[in-house]
Amino acid sequence: MSSILITGGNSGIGFATAQLFLAKGWKVGIVGRRSDAVAEAVRNLGDGVIGFTADVAKVSDLCRLAGEVEANLGRIDALFINAGLGEFRSLEDTDEAYYDHVMSVNLKGAFFSIQKLLPMINNPGSIVLNTSVAGNLGMGNFSAYSASKAGLRCLARSLSRELLPRGIRVNAVAPGPIDTPIYGKLGMPSEAIDPTKAAIAGMVPMQRFGTSEEIAQAVEFLATSASSFVAGIEISVDGGMTEL
Repeated sequence: MSSILITGGNSGIGFATAQLFLAKGWKVGIVGRRSDAVAEAVRNLGDGVIGFTADVAKVSDLCRLAGEVEANLGRIDALFINAGLGEFRSLEDTDEAYYDHVMSVNLKGAFFSIQKLLPMINNPGSIVLNTSVAGNLGMGNFSAYSASKAGLRCLARSLSRELLPRGIRVNAVAPGPIDTPIYGKLGMPSEAIDPTKAAIAGMVPMQRFGTSEEIAQAVEFLATSASSFVAGIEISVDGGMTEL
């Protein structure tokens, strides 16, 4: 049976990806920062999923996670680096603590998650990074987040070159605006969320938000043999936002 580990797997895109791979008969491991949220996600996902608790910003947690994955999930065929965070903050409102937190989770967390879990990835295997259209577009008041996601895109390229001799392909999926719980965590007043979402949707040529399930399908393509001759790319799943 094939297996996949998903960081940030207890909600949003990670949860939808776990659902898809379970439906395809894979064994699934999900990683989240809060044990209660991970336990609830495991209950909702049902049989075939194993939950792990770790803060990806802490290398000590990732060292522990690697041991737990090896003991409870075993070797994996795919790793989806999905954990991430961000807020709308202007340049003036971005302090050192916030900047360091975003980079620690989104970029440092991704780098060391891959480093510590690499010994568990099979040959052939696949790593998929969740980047963002924000890494390619100029988006005001989102600069720290955008920089972290652009760094992930570079990481996908360089690690793809480095890990191909081991039979491991590295690619990225770049979501556009996706209707997930993250919009309640962007640091804006609650009354501003719906108008902001409407304005963002208006920037998308398809005139709508995407769904977590649509991102999960792109992850499935990159994580499986369907993309066996694909390496180092970034697939934008954004309703045409980047290219049109």
